[in-house]
Amino acid sequence: QVQLVESGGGLVQAGDSLRLSCTASGITFGSYAMGWFRQAPGQEREFVAAISRSGKVTKYEDSVKGQFTISRDDAKNTTDLQMNNLKPEDSAVYYCAAVLTPYDYASFAMRLRYNMWGQGTQVTVSS
Repeated sequence: QVQLVESGGGLVQAGDSLRLSCTASGITFGSYAMGWFRQAPGQEREFVAAISRSGKVTKYEDSVKGQFTISRDDAKNTTDLQMNNLKPEDSAVYYCAAVLTPYDYASFAMRLRYNMWGQGTQVTVSS
């Protein structure tokens, strides 16, 4: 079965850290660049971070640079998002996504580029 499954969301306090994980199944994981998006209530789904097929190239939305880190483990078919110093404005549903590409790029910030999506995991940061 082809799917992406996120885990690791929860309720934390401002300043805390959280690590989200996304496990892929049914795909050749190494052929996909991976991304994380988030969507707060009443807002558009926005790009957070992406990582290339090899893991050597990453891209971040400006507001999370230095705060979030994306990584991947091809042996486990997982991509993680380490989130540090969380703020209330980071509260959202976080989605994992995959884009099939022959290139070692991470410049996939547009939702329409992605072929697959997870169901999302809720992150709530209290002040």
